[in-house]
Amino acid sequence: MKDESYLIRVEDLHKHYRDHTIHALDGVSINIKKGEVVCIIGPSGSGKSTLLRSLNLMEMPSSGHIFVDDVDITDPKIDINLHRQKMGMVFQHFNLFPNMTVLKNMTIAPEKVLKKSYDEAKEQAKGLLERVNLAERGDAYPDQLSGGQKQRIAIVRALMMEPEVMLFDEPTSALDPEMVGEVLDVMKELAGEGMTMVVVTHEMGFAREVAERIVFMDSGKIIETGTPEEIFESPKSDRLQSFLAKVL
Repeated sequence: MKDESYLIRVEDLHKHYRDHTIHALDGVSINIKKGEVVCIIGPSGSGKSTLLRSLNLMEMPSSGHIFVDDVDITDPKIDINLHRQKMGMVFQHFNLFPNMTVLKNMTIAPEKVLKKSYDEAKEQAKGLLERVNLAERGDAYPDQLSGGQKQRIAIVRALMMEPEVMLFDEPTSALDPEMVGEVLDVMKELAGEGMTMVVVTHEMGFAREVAERIVFMDSGKIIETGTPEEIFESPKSDRLQSFLAKVL
């Protein structure tokens, strides 16, 4: 029977490396509702990015199940490329094609994958560039952009595929401090419009302001989950208390 309440369901996910000596994910289970903003926090090496990248099988789990729209994407018979179209991914280091203009970076996937005409994709791209205050940069190349501009382009490039969920893997950690705000503002706007978002972040202020739920991970496990108020003002576990004492 189809479960309409959750867009993503993760059940008992494990990821092992080096003949089971490293447990990047150790029995992780989490459900994410449509329209929910979930921020994943925790120390380096806690499994945050591995969990995020598992949601579109950029990391193949060792065992466990991931359901997206109630389809088990860990089933080998599933066309994973079809399901990846539902998930926009924004990386730490932008991943723009350096030899293509901003407009070409944005239109190539909708043309090839969604079979849109160039004119249709170009109009959509121009609208999104305007939305992030980069309307005049369509003919620029990535090396002519600041880090903050590149990351805003990476976000709207993902939006060109009209995804159901946006995955962000530490999207501001490679930016100069003065550029962080312009990227977070775009993400806040997306959250306000009801986009389902899963965000691995070190930006505690952003997590407190935008997340509906915060997930704290350590050693490949989910240690604690809760609202921003519960996590930041009333942390239950000693490990979360210790982590927050260092980062706040």
